[in-house]
Amino acid sequence: VSIVSRLKNPSVEGGSGPTKPLPKSAEAVVIGGGSLGCQTVYHLAKMGMTNVVLLERDRLTAGTTWHTAGLLWQLRPSDVEVELLAHTRQVISHDLEQETGLETGWIQNGGLFIASNKQRLDEYKRLMSLGKVYGIESHVLSPAETKDLYPLMNVDDLYGTLYVPKDGTMDPAGTCTTLSRAATARGATVIENCPVTGIQVSTDDMGVKRVKAVETFHGTIQTPVVVNCAGVWATKLGEMAGVKVPLIAMHHAYVVTERIEGIQNMPNVRDHDASVYLRLQGDALSVGGYEQNPVFWDKVSDKFAFSLFDLDWDVFMQHIEGAINRVPALEQTGIKSTVCGPESFTADHKPLMGEAPEVRGFFLGCGFNSAGMMLGGGCGRELAHWIIHGRPEKDMYGYDIRRFHHSLTDNNKWIRERSHESYAKNYSVVFPFDEPLASRNMRTDPFHKVLTEQGCVFQERHGWERPGWFNQDGAVLDYDWYGAYDISKNQNYKYNELLGKEYTFDYPPHHHVIKNECLTCRHGVSVFDMSYFGKFYLTGPDAKKAADWLFSADVNKIPGSTVYTCMLNKRGGSEADLTVSRLEAGTANLPLAPEANGDAYYLAIGGGVAEHNWNHIKTVLQDEAFNCQLTDYSEDMGMISIQGPKSREVLQEILDTDLSNEAFAFSTHKVCNAAGHKVRAMRLSFVGELGWELHIPKDSCVPVYQAVMAAGAKHSIINAGYRAIDSLSIEKGYRHWHADLRPDDTPLEAGLAFTCKMKSTIPFLGRASLEKQKAEGLRRRIVCFTIDEKVPMFGLEAIFRNGVPVGHLRRSDYGFFIDKQIGYGYIRNPDGGVVNADFIKSGKFALERMGVVYEAKPHLKSPFDPSNNRVKGIYPDNYHNVYKANAQ
Repeated sequence: VSIVSRLKNPSVEGGSGPTKPLPKSAEAVVIGGGSLGCQTVYHLAKMGMTNVVLLERDRLTAGTTWHTAGLLWQLRPSDVEVELLAHTRQVISHDLEQETGLETGWIQNGGLFIASNKQRLDEYKRLMSLGKVYGIESHVLSPAETKDLYPLMNVDDLYGTLYVPKDGTMDPAGTCTTLSRAATARGATVIENCPVTGIQVSTDDMGVKRVKAVETFHGTIQTPVVVNCAGVWATKLGEMAGVKVPLIAMHHAYVVTERIEGIQNMPNVRDHDASVYLRLQGDALSVGGYEQNPVFWDKVSDKFAFSLFDLDWDVFMQHIEGAINRVPALEQTGIKSTVCGPESFTADHKPLMGEAPEVRGFFLGCGFNSAGMMLGGGCGRELAHWIIHGRPEKDMYGYDIRRFHHSLTDNNKWIRERSHESYAKNYSVVFPFDEPLASRNMRTDPFHKVLTEQGCVFQERHGWERPGWFNQDGAVLDYDWYGAYDISKNQNYKYNELLGKEYTFDYPPHHHVIKNECLTCRHGVSVFDMSYFGKFYLTGPDAKKAADWLFSADVNKIPGSTVYTCMLNKRGGSEADLTVSRLEAGTANLPLAPEANGDAYYLAIGGGVAEHNWNHIKTVLQDEAFNCQLTDYSEDMGMISIQGPKSREVLQEILDTDLSNEAFAFSTHKVCNAAGHKVRAMRLSFVGELGWELHIPKDSCVPVYQAVMAAGAKHSIINAGYRAIDSLSIEKGYRHWHADLRPDDTPLEAGLAFTCKMKSTIPFLGRASLEKQKAEGLRRRIVCFTIDEKVPMFGLEAIFRNGVPVGHLRRSDYGFFIDKQIGYGYIRNPDGGVVNADFIKSGKFALERMGVVYEAKPHLKSPFDPSNNRVKGIYPDNYHNVYKANAQ
C-alpha cells in the first residue's frame, strides 16, 4: 500500500502574491475556488453580473474539490435535487464545452444502484417512477441481468439493481478550470493565491448589518455581496462577519486500486447496504463510503492546501470488506494510493445556502456533504439567481440556512452529534417517517412531560419536539447518542424500536392507532398540542402598511378577526401560509397581548418554518423601510387545538365566553378565561372540523390542558398528533407549506386564490406577478387524486394523463373518513398549454408507485365536506346518535 504524498504547489510557496491585481470594488466577491465557488462565479457572469471577483487563498480546487470522487447520479428522493443534478450534468457535459471549446472530463459510463433486499429495491423503484416525470432513463435489473452488464460483480446476495445509463463522473480540476475560463470570458475576475483576512460589516440607519468590503493582505475590495464558498473553512470565514455557519469538518476517504482486468467501461456502483461506492477510474476503481464512526477534524488549519491526512485503516476497512464482497477480484488487487481529505458535513446532510440572517449581503454556498461536485451546477445557478434577484428560482428551502432555528446554529453539541448521525445514515434507505435520534430534546414545550407520560411518540422539527402519535403501551424512553465510539446504548430503547417499525414503504404496524386518532376527531373530540408554532407580534407606526404589503389577503378586518393568508415573493411564489389576527389597541398584557397604540397583529405560523417566516418578514420590513417591530413570543406561549363535533361541549365547560356560532364565529378570536387562566381562544381548524385553538401563557399551559381533558372525559376525548393532522388535513384539502405549497408555487396554482385580495386595489408583494399569471392562464395547478386500492403512497409518485407523465405527487396520505388513499400534485399540460377544469375533467389519470400503475380519480374540490359545513359547526341532526350506534 502506498500513501499519496502531500502535494505542494511551487508557485504558492514562499508567499508569492495574487495572480492578478485586486480591483477597488466589485458587485460581488465569491470566496473559495472549489466546485461551488467556480460554479457560482460562472453563473453570476452568465446572468449578467460582470464585475464579480472570485478569491482563492491558494489555487483553484486546493481545499476539498481536488480530491473529490466526482460522481454524478441523476436520481435522488427529491424532485428539486433531480432538477439541480440535471443542470450540473447539462453544464458539465454540454454547455461548457460549447462555450469554451475545452473538455471538462465528463465520462458517461452509467450508474448502478445495488439492492440486497426488497425495501432497498422498493426505494429504487420509487426513484425510477420519479425519473419518468423528468425523462431520466432507468431500468430495474434482475441479478442475472446485472451480471451480464457487470461480469466482475458478485450477484449471489442481490435482490436486484437499478441501472441509470446516463450517470457518470466529472473531473474536478478540468471542470473548475473550464468554469473559471468561461466566467473570465464573460468579464469575471478569478484571483488565486489571495487569502481573505477580514470582512467589513457596516450598520445602516435602521440598525441593519450589511456587508461592506472584503480585506486581504494585498488590498481591500468594496462590495455589497460576499459569497462564502469556503468549504470546511466556511465557519472561520463566517466568524469574520459575525455569521454562524453550522457545519463540521470530517475526514472522508477513498482508495484507488491497481489495474483490474475487465473493469473498463463498467458503470459506477453504489452498494448502499454495504455503505460503499465503486467509481470507475480508467482501468481501476476508487472505493469509498460512509462509516459509522467518522474521524472529526477539530483543528481546521488555514495552511492545508492540496493536502491529505493519513488514512485510518481501522475505520476504513469496513468499506474494503463491502467492496470485496461486491467485486471479488478486488481481493487480489493491490492499492495504488489512498486519498483521505477534509469534507464539510451538516446536521441534516443538506448544504447551507442563501443570505445569512445576521448580515445582509452575506451569502452561503457551503456544507455540501461531499456532494459539491454533483450539486454544484444546479446550486451555483440558484445561488446566482438568489444574489441578483433576491430569491432563487427553485424551491431551495431544504438548503436555505434559514431552515435552522437560530438557537441551534451555534450549538456545537447539536451540530456535531446530528452531523455525525447524518453522515452515518447517508446510505440508509430514506423512509417517509424517519426521525433523528441524536441531539434530541433541544426545544420542548410546557406539555412535553405530561404528554411523554401518556405515551407520546415525538417528531423533531426545527429543534422542537412535537407529538407524532400516541403509543398505546405507555411511555417511550429517552433518546441516546447515535451509535459508535464505544458509547453504551439504552438497554430498553422503546423509541428506536417504534421507529424501526416505521422503516417500511407499507402502512406501519400502528396505522390503526393513527386511524383511531383521526376518526375520534371526526366523530367526537381530539386535542392536538401545536405549541411549537411560531407566535409573532407585528406592531408600530407602519404596522398596517407593512401588513397590507406583506400579506396576500386583506388582514385589516375589524379587531377580533383572524385571517388565513399567504406571504409571497416578487414572482408571486408562496413564501409562507399563516393566520394573522387583528388585535385591539391597548396596554400590554404579555405574552397574550403587546402594547399597541395603533394597529397590531398576532401571527401564528407552522413551527417548522418559523425561522424562515421571521427572516422573510424582517427582510421585507428592511427593504421597504417600514417603521414597525416584529417580536417573537414562540417560547412564551403554548397552544392546544381542540377539534371535532364535541369540541364546543367540552370547551363551553371551561371557557367563560359564549361559544355559539352567533357569539363566536369561525375565523375570530377573543381573550377569555379558561379554568381561571387567561388565554387567547381562536375559532379555527386545520383538520376540517368545528374547533378552537387556545394560545396559553407558558405557566398556565398544564392546568388549562388538565381542565380540557377533565371536561372532555365524558366525551371520550383523546390526544392526537401530527400524523393524524397530516391525514385529516389532506382529506380536507388544506395545504402544508413546503409540501403542497412552496416558494415556486403561486396561490393561484395552489388553489388558494381566495387568500389574495385581487378584487381590492391594495398593492401587495407579488401582486403584479399574480395579475400577469391570471391574465395568461395557469400552465400548472394542483390537483387532488384518490385511488380505490389500499396502497400506501408518500409523495414523488408519477402522475400520468392519458399515458403521458404530467407531474408527480407532492404529498400523499390515507384519508380514514373517506377510506381512500389521497394524493396532491401539480400537473402540467405536456403541450405547454393552459391547465383548466376541462383539461382535468377530460383526462384519464393514473399514479405510478414503484413501477406499478394505479387508476386515479382527479378532484377539483376536496372529496371531504366540500361545502365546509363541519367547520361552520353544521352536522346532521342525528350525527351523534349515528356515531354512538356505530361505536357500539
